[in-house]
Amino acid sequence: MMKKINVLIIVAAFTIGNVEAEVVSFFNKTDVFVKKYVNNGNVNYKDVKRNFTEIESLYATIGAMNLDDSDEVSKKAFYLNAYNLIVIYQISKYYPLKSPMDQSGFFDRVKHKVAGESLTLNEIEIKKIILIYKDPRIHFALACGAVSCPELASFAYQPKILNEQLDARTKKAINDPKFIQLSSKDNLVKISEIFKWYKRDFTGNGDTVLGFINQFRNSPIPSGYTQDYYQYNWNLNEM
Repeated sequence: MMKKINVLIIVAAFTIGNVEAEVVSFFNKTDVFVKKYVNNGNVNYKDVKRNFTEIESLYATIGAMNLDDSDEVSKKAFYLNAYNLIVIYQISKYYPLKSPMDQSGFFDRVKHKVAGESLTLNEIEIKKIILIYKDPRIHFALACGAVSCPELASFAYQPKILNEQLDARTKKAINDPKFIQLSSKDNLVKISEIFKWYKRDFTGNGDTVLGFINQFRNSPIPSGYTQDYYQYNWNLNEM
């Protein structure tokens, strides 16, 4: 009896180890892929399409991934990477496109297999990331394939350094003069519509949107500045 129990323990441990290895392998392969095709937030969709089997393989891995034994940080990193890769997959599949909005239902109707579930990009973002982790920094890690999105990172999100990565991406976006547009002459700051669409995420702790922004600014925006939004540019973030 004891021998049978020991065998079961060994088999279970081996299975868990294999599952963890698959998740780590996915992160590593994602890192290699984005380093190859992403530069300064832009994607070489033409080359991705030319070598489509690479993104196709990652897309299949996303669908088959088993997260049952993964911790919450690993799941968070997985869904961030999965979202960004699915955006690249979907754009490359139908490339050439001028914008992700050229494909009907890109974010809200097209379903993808993600860790065994059928989900749209919006469902990944909201149900698997925003509602679970309540971390507004994720809005600077997810890239929607458009010029006005926060820059897509040219590295994979990794569980062991995820907090540092999210801080860095948030600071990078919020200190980018194209993303946060200041006019000292007019005492005006124009900010991304992301802060309007997801206002609740940025003000959930009782802070204001500008209060959140100033946490990550090298030079805080004065409280007397008028706040406005610039129009979102949905043109494709291609190289």
